[in-house]
Amino acid sequence: MSVKASSLTIGGLAKAANVNVETIRYYQRRGLLSEPKRPLGGIRRYGSADIDRLTFVKTAQQLGFSLDEVGDLLRLEDGTHCQEASALAEHKLKDVREKIERLVKIEKALSDMVSQCHAQPDSIACPLIASLHEGDIGTKSQRD
Repeated sequence: MSVKASSLTIGGLAKAANVNVETIRYYQRRGLLSEPKRPLGGIRRYGSADIDRLTFVKTAQQLGFSLDEVGDLLRLEDGTHCQEASALAEHKLKDVREKIERLVKIEKALSDMVSQCHAQPDSIACPLIASLHEGDIGTKSQRD
């Protein structure tokens, strides 16, 4: 979408960036997006740089960065802090890999429980419910 400099209202910006108006206002309160000055008796206007900024924030969030981390990345966006940005990404990658490990353990535990249920279809006591009561899910050492 081609946008002239400072031609969009906040609603137009929200539509162009595929976000909610309240999301834009929240990002402004968090300091992730600037709020343009309101001309006397007029409406604030946004441009392509604001769409780019929102795209940056949303893409970073999709990669798992928190809004605080997104703020850190935005402070490094001039391109001269590549090592610092890389360190943030390496930390995020480590977190993602740890989450994947936990999810694989959870998947195995759930799969085992479902298999136990299917192996005892006529049982009065449900093995899955019993395992949950016992806290026996095979991931005790992985509690957050």
